[in-house]
Formats: sequence, structure tokens, C-alpha cells
Amino acid sequence: MSGRGPAALCLAAALAALLPAACARRGQDLHCGACRALVDELEWEIAQVDPRKTIQMGSFRINPDGSQSVVEVPYARSEAHLTELLERVCEKMKEYGEKVDPSTHRKSYVRIISHDGTKMDLSGVKIDGDVASSLKFACESIAEEYEDELIEFLSHEADNVKDRLCSKRTEPRGKRRCPWHGSRPRRSAHGSPELTAATGTGGGCARGSAVS
Repeated sequence: MSGRGPAALCLAAALAALLPAACARRGQDLHCGACRALVDELEWEIAQVDPRKTIQMGSFRINPDGSQSVVEVPYARSEAHLTELLERVCEKMKEYGEKVDPSTHRKSYVRIISHDGTKMDLSGVKIDGDVASSLKFACESIAEEYEDELIEFLSHEADNVKDRLCSKRTEPRGKRRCPWHGSRPRRSAHGSPELTAATGTGGGCARGSAVS
């Protein structure tokens, strides 16, 4: 046997051990980037709605006096509007590119077309159909799996929504990925949804995984 045989086997074994971790990290970067981009786009769409616009909500059951228990709520963060946004928002992922941090090799996803048409600095940004397709698929998976939680959370104004939704750490062996990583929104004392802390010890999402 050649003297290079054992060395080659050791190298192969080392690569075999490293590849799953590298693939998991790449998948996590994509999933977390899609989560952050999704929230960015939802928040932008919400901000475009005239705050004076309202929609009727409530029970349409007739009261004894013949009236209906219907109230008007702001349309921007209404369930109807958020549901409609979730059905189409992932199409916006085609307006994103991929950027790799040279020091950490972590991937983030940035807009390649600004909302207002201003020129953007795209140095180091990979613009690729496969990237956009993968990001869109991850976005759709999040929107479908966490539709109720997204609607509940975004129906109220809150600070740091993107970080609170998309930057929780994973449970062991990736049982739960971004968003929330095993957490679910719960009601606070004042009625607005908040997140319970995740208890897992796996790798967390990279902050800043999406930039609008």
C-alpha cells in the first residue's frame, strides 16, 4: 500500500465529519435569511397602507336588539391583510442576492433592487436564479408552517420584530429551525404576543441575515 494511503483515508474521514456540519450551517443561513427577508417584506408592505384605512371585524351574529357586534380595526395589521400578504410576499425573494462574509463564511441575503428605486451597492453580492429559487422555497415553507404565528405576532406593533422572530437558537439536532426554534408566541400581561425563550443548544441564526 502506498504511504499516502492512510493519510488519504484520514483526510476523507475528516471531510466526512465536517461536511454535515457545513451543510447544516448553509441550510441554517438560508432558512434564517429567508425568515428575516420575509419579515422585512411584510413590515414594508404594512407600512405602505394608509393608517386611516379600516376593515370591519368581529361576529356577524345578530344581537337581540337587531344589531351586529362588528368593530372597525386598522386594515394594515388586520388578519385579512396579513393573510393576503403571506400568499404573495415570497415572490419578492427574486429581488434578493446572496452575500458571504469573508471572515465567517456565513451567508446573508440582501435586496438587489431597492423599494424606492435608489441605486444599491451590490459589491460581493451573488445574483443567481438558484439563490432566488432556494430563498423563495424557504420563505414559502416558513409562511406556510408559521402562518398563524406570523399573523398573531405582526397584528401588533412591536420593536425588533425581525430579531425576535428569526434569531432564536435551535433545539438539539435541529429539531426546530428559524423562526422561533421551538418557541411559540404567548400572550403577555398586556395582551400582545411575545416569545418564550428557546432552551436548545444548537447553532443560532446569524443576526442580519437579511438586509432591506
